[in-house]
Amino acid sequence: MSLGLASYFYILTPLFPNFNSRIPTFQLQTPMASTSASLDAFETCKKCLAGSAAAAISKTTTAPFDRVKLVLQLQRKGEFAVAEYNGIRDCLTKIRLEQGAMALWRGNGAGVARCLPNHTLNFAFRDIYRNKLLKNVDRQQSFSKFLAGTFVSGGLGGATTLFILYPFDFARTRLALDTKKDGSRKYKGMVDCLQKIRAREGVTSWFKGLSAAMQFVIASRAIFFGIFDSIRTSVEDPKSLNFAACWAIAQVSITTSGMMCYPLDTVRRSMMMQAGKKVKQYTSTKDCWKTLYKKDGFNGFYRGALTNSLRSTGGALIITFYYEFSKYM
Repeated sequence: MSLGLASYFYILTPLFPNFNSRIPTFQLQTPMASTSASLDAFETCKKCLAGSAAAAISKTTTAPFDRVKLVLQLQRKGEFAVAEYNGIRDCLTKIRLEQGAMALWRGNGAGVARCLPNHTLNFAFRDIYRNKLLKNVDRQQSFSKFLAGTFVSGGLGGATTLFILYPFDFARTRLALDTKKDGSRKYKGMVDCLQKIRAREGVTSWFKGLSAAMQFVIASRAIFFGIFDSIRTSVEDPKSLNFAACWAIAQVSITTSGMMCYPLDTVRRSMMMQAGKKVKQYTSTKDCWKTLYKKDGFNGFYRGALTNSLRSTGGALIITFYYEFSKYM
C-alpha cells in the first residue's frame, strides 16, 4: 500500500494557504499558464521524487537494523517474542534461523510507505514554520532567537507530519513484532493489520500512543534541527559544504537527538503495542512510564538504543541527499 504525495498536498492545502507555493499542487496547467510556472512545478516534482527515492533506498537498506531495534526494544511486551534475545548479533542470528532471512525486512513495506511522503512533508512544514518564525531574525545579531526558531520550527514540522502519517508507523511497529511464541503470525501485511485492529476497536485505535509519539517527535526533531541548522548555517555559504561534511553534521545531530529522546521512543512503541488487545498493560502514557521503570529500571528505556544509533546512518544520508539534490535543482 502506498499513498501518493498528491493526496497529502490536497488535504493540507486548506490548512496552509502558502503550502502550494512550496510544493507541487499537481493541478493541470491551463493553456494560459506561464512556462516558468510549469517548469518550477516540474523541477519541484523532480526534487520530491529524488528525495523519495533516496529515502526508500536508505530505509530498505537499514530495515534489518530497524527490526532488530524494535524487537530488542519491545521483546518483553507480551506475546510478540519467540525467545529472549541477548544483543544485536544474537537477535539477527535467531531471526534469520527461525524465521528466514527475509523476516529481517518484515514491516519494511509499511516503513517505506510512511517514509516516502514523510521526509518531503517534514522539510516542507519545517521550512514553512521556519520562514514565519525567523522572518526578521538575523543570525549574527540575535543568535538566541535564531536558535529558538530552529528548535520550534523543527518540532512543529515533525509533529504535523507525524499526525498525518501515524497509522503507517503504527502498522510498521505491529508487523515488526508480529511473531507469536508458537511461530505463527497474526497479520498478513500492513493493510490486514490496520483492518483487523480497526474491526476490533475502530479507526481511533490506529492512533494509540499518539500523545507519547508527539512528545518524542517534537523533542527529537527540535533537537536535531536545532543542532543541524546551527552548525550548518555557521558556515559562510552552507551550499559550499561537500557531501562528507554535510553527512558528518547530520550524523552527529541525529545520533545526539536519538540518544537523548530514546526513552520517549520506547514509551510510544509500548503504547502502540497494546492497541487491539483486550487486556491493557498501561492506562495512560504516564502509567506506561511508571510501569516500565518499575519492571526494568532506567536501562529498560534504552533497550535497542545501540541498534538505533547504527540505523540512524540511513536518516543522516537521506538528509544529506536532500541538501545535495537542492544544489542542483
